[in-house]
Amino acid sequence: MELSNKSEYAILALLELATCYPKGEPLQIREIAALQHIPSRYLEQLLATLRRQGLIKSIRGAKGGYVLAREPGKITLLDALNCMEGLDPVPSSFDPHQHTVEGEVIQDVWLEARQAANTVLQKYTLQDLCERRVTRERRELMYYI
Repeated sequence: MELSNKSEYAILALLELATCYPKGEPLQIREIAALQHIPSRYLEQLLATLRRQGLIKSIRGAKGGYVLAREPGKITLLDALNCMEGLDPVPSSFDPHQHTVEGEVIQDVWLEARQAANTVLQKYTLQDLCERRVTRERRELMYYI
């Protein structure tokens, strides 16, 4: 299991929006792209998906941009990944017509692994990521002083 570039970039964009959430200030695509080194055209597509799925809102006008649709503590990593990847709760990588004992055993283990991953991803919110980032930045700052 790997995190796709699409999902990683979406989570990075959401993290920037979560950082600005307390101030209520929208961020423009070019700002997010510059902060996280994401190609603007690609980010535009990702933000459109996040907006259609209800995780972010767009604000029109000269001072417009994007904001989170709800508090950072109420958006989980699983929400973001489901939005970007359309994850199925039940993996469909095996042919249902091939009912072998081996196939069923593999399917059972794979399902257990997916459920464990979903449990972890459901546990962490954008707020948690923001707090972890601040902690690491402080730790790095203290290291260099």
